[in-house]
Amino acid sequence: MRWGRLYFAVQAIAGLAWWIAVFLSPVVREATLGQLNPTVVAVFDMPLFVIASALAAFGVRPAAVVSTGWTGVVTLGLATYATVTTEAGWGVLAMGAATVGSLSALCIILFGRVPTEWLINGPFAFRSATTRPKPARHVASTFGQIAVFWGLFLVVIPLVIAALEQRWRVGLPFPAFAIPLGVAVLLLASTLGISSGVIMSTLGDGTPLPSAMANRLVIVGPYRWIRNPMAVSGFVQGVAVGLILESWLVVAYAVAGSLLWNYAVRPHEEADLEQRFGDEFRSYRDAVRCWVPQIPKP
Repeated sequence: MRWGRLYFAVQAIAGLAWWIAVFLSPVVREATLGQLNPTVVAVFDMPLFVIASALAAFGVRPAAVVSTGWTGVVTLGLATYATVTTEAGWGVLAMGAATVGSLSALCIILFGRVPTEWLINGPFAFRSATTRPKPARHVASTFGQIAVFWGLFLVVIPLVIAALEQRWRVGLPFPAFAIPLGVAVLLLASTLGISSGVIMSTLGDGTPLPSAMANRLVIVGPYRWIRNPMAVSGFVQGVAVGLILESWLVVAYAVAGSLLWNYAVRPHEEADLEQRFGDEFRSYRDAVRCWVPQIPKP
């Protein structure tokens, strides 16, 4: 609970500092509010964001709920305004980050932690794949997963993010070599992802998808060098797509996705693997790193 209250204290101070900057600096006002009347916005935002965050820092739980809800409403409102008018894009990003922070802090205050297990319910719950005598079905399923997930997370979502980045006028310049570098890195990372998926589905009697996990622990091929080659591949692919689209927001999206996976999903996945494979997985986990490749010991 202490960390949640500390976050709201920082948010209250940052919100007050931002409002002071809004009224003192036309540059800040235009970048974050566009042509919106700052006085009218402040009438609502000061009590519902700044003061509510301050009260939440002192342990008033309803104030934390109010601040979090208002932050989300402002983010959606600013995003709509920025998309229509091409103004206040930096305000959208600031409030979007505040929304994520507020939600996390609210969870800590209400539950004592962020309930990351909510992410692995329903179709994303960990379940072993149906055992099959031949791997053809698993391989086909893996390629189907790759097509769907790559199409969504590496094409559709990045294109939307890049379009909004331009619409909101928050783009940053990229060096001339960004696109060819991104293409080269994307090809290498995709090769790693495909090879890892094929090895998992042919030798593991399952797929990389949590709802159809491998029945055997796979520690050969790329898995000898790194524990989660497909996660690494996905992160690097996302960064590469950001370079190709010359979008720093897509790069940030890839980084955020890797952090979400590492801190919210991976602990549950590895707990499940430890429960199913016991000492075999523990020995593997202790010998092979998660993110940084290493030369396997003979």
